[in-house]
Amino acid sequence: MMGVQEAPARLFYDFDLEAHVPANHILQEVDRFLDMGTVRHQLAPHYSHLGRPSIDPELIVRMLVIGYVLGIRSERRLCDEVHLNLAYRWFCHLGIDGKVPDHSTFSRYRHGKFRDSDLLRSVFEATVARCISEGLVGGHGFAVDASLIEADVDRMNSTAQSEWDASAIDPDDAPRAVREYLDVLDDKAFGASTPVKPKFTSHSDPASQWTAARKGPAIFCYSNNYLIDTEHSVIVDVEATRSVRQAEVGAAQTMIDRTEERFSITPDWLVADTAYGSAENLAWLTKKRNIIPFIPLIDKSERTDGTFSRSDFDWDEENDRYTCPEGQHLLQSRRNYSDLRRKEPKTGRRRYRATKAVCDACPSKPKCCPNTNTRFIGREEHEGARDFARLAAKSPFNPKAQAKRKKVEMLFAHLKRILGLGRLRLRGPCGVRDEFTLAAIAQNLRKLAKLRPKIAETRIAI
Repeated sequence: MMGVQEAPARLFYDFDLEAHVPANHILQEVDRFLDMGTVRHQLAPHYSHLGRPSIDPELIVRMLVIGYVLGIRSERRLCDEVHLNLAYRWFCHLGIDGKVPDHSTFSRYRHGKFRDSDLLRSVFEATVARCISEGLVGGHGFAVDASLIEADVDRMNSTAQSEWDASAIDPDDAPRAVREYLDVLDDKAFGASTPVKPKFTSHSDPASQWTAARKGPAIFCYSNNYLIDTEHSVIVDVEATRSVRQAEVGAAQTMIDRTEERFSITPDWLVADTAYGSAENLAWLTKKRNIIPFIPLIDKSERTDGTFSRSDFDWDEENDRYTCPEGQHLLQSRRNYSDLRRKEPKTGRRRYRATKAVCDACPSKPKCCPNTNTRFIGREEHEGARDFARLAAKSPFNPKAQAKRKKVEMLFAHLKRILGLGRLRLRGPCGVRDEFTLAAIAQNLRKLAKLRPKIAETRIAI
């Protein structure tokens, strides 16, 4: 006989929500590592002691974590999924009959109290601290890189550089993203990163950068900067910047300083691509931070016409001179000054020359300077740091370091393909910073869930 499914008419139910969440569910693992102990304390100054009780801020954070861990990009859809999914209700501590916030209320929390209190940065740092306590951060080698994320703007709604005047904007009548743009005009990660102005500026999100760096049609985008520990690919810091090289290099220095300040961790070496190989950045790494840079250089000193290159000349730091293959010296100055301070090496770019008499009598002149009377070599102010980077590139460890650099690129691929962050949903520097921080939280939590699973601990205990 065919059965008929009918809902029993019962007044009371004994329902264990946790029993209906699979033990291997990703949220079961993530819940063990998400530290929400200081959320209410940190947000307390942003609430009044009068009026009705507000929505629990921990609920909003847990919903955001669900959205980024599972790649649910729409806030409206996220609220619907939390309402329907038992696992999501369990993770949010809602129970079977808890009320899910409306998507409009959810958005106001995200753009209001959370941003003013910098709560998401605190949650991210708590997640990194948990990774450190679990032994997932070695602290010996870091990798840094940036990836372009498309901004939530229309390319047609933009103005050419010659027609854009930031001083004519009225902050009281401007949208939130435009006000944030005005606030970061002097920030080295945005407006002050370079004096070069973009070709076009978006009306809805003027802080975004117009660029064709993807080798395709030009788009408005931001750069997501990751600093990772290469042992287990844990993101130790994240920063949002304009999509220009100077801003990305500055973000790398900011993240290294902040990691030392927050967690007392300074890496022994850093690996990055050629964009981070400027002389100033290499000098900062080697002289100020004592970090070995495994960073390729843009080096055009090698000649291809068969004549001597700069590498064929020996540098003498103590005597401030170069020595050619024939044993002659190239000096910056040959004058004898009564004031010895005038003999001190100059800063900036320096030129070292041999005398015309020496070069004319030299048997190697056809191979050294066949088209000029004398040979000269230019030396940049931070050429010593570049020489140190060249030595690091020749070390046996450099191929291993370059292979570890691919780990940060894999994180960006995971960010766009699995978490769905190929295009931003929020506008303005603050909104972009929140999105990148939440994505880094989600990736670190997924890493903890993968490398420290609860099921493995249960087996060990048995």
